[in-house]
Amino acid sequence: FLFYFRFGVKKKPIYINVIRDPIERLVSYYYFLRFGDDYRPGLRRRKQGDKKTFDECVAAGGSDCAPEKLWLQIPFFCGHSSECWNVGSRWALEQARYNLINEYFLVGVTEELEDFIMLLEAALPRFFRGATELYRTGKKSHLRKTTEKKLPTKETIAKLQQSEIWKMENEFYEFALEQFQFVRAHAVREKDGELYILAQNFFYEKIYPKSN
Repeated sequence: FLFYFRFGVKKKPIYINVIRDPIERLVSYYYFLRFGDDYRPGLRRRKQGDKKTFDECVAAGGSDCAPEKLWLQIPFFCGHSSECWNVGSRWALEQARYNLINEYFLVGVTEELEDFIMLLEAALPRFFRGATELYRTGKKSHLRKTTEKKLPTKETIAKLQQSEIWKMENEFYEFALEQFQFVRAHAVREKDGELYILAQNFFYEKIYPKSN
């Protein structure tokens, strides 16, 4: 996220984004650095040749799978304040939530990517007309899958979930997911295979973070 007005930009851009379950993102990135993906399969990756599994990395306390590596989505949405990159900052989490609600037009999740694209097409047809059909039938819609990936065990996941860093990143992810599902439920209706935007008071209404 960028505070555009600080650079003399008068028109507010349309911010959209997609986030992912924090542990799934970390596991995927871990194996991506070692085996690459189906987009550029011949490209040599930085950790190529390292055969250690994600489970083995966590068990050994390795740096590539440390909880600190989960701290990515919060600072990305938080902005450019130095506090945003202070790992485990509660202020950064609240700022990220505030920005998501007040600055972003729509934030989806990878687990519900097709619904995200459908919403974009319905709300912004000038930019996304035909995107849903292209996603469903296009040959390049599902590229960039990690070539080789071993799912972590329950024990590995449980160990990561003990981290306060995971708890905060997951809190942000759950917040974004709840907001996306709210928009999906209240902003559109489907008729004859087409999506229709309802009254704007739902789609643009600001739902602020719950206070403790």
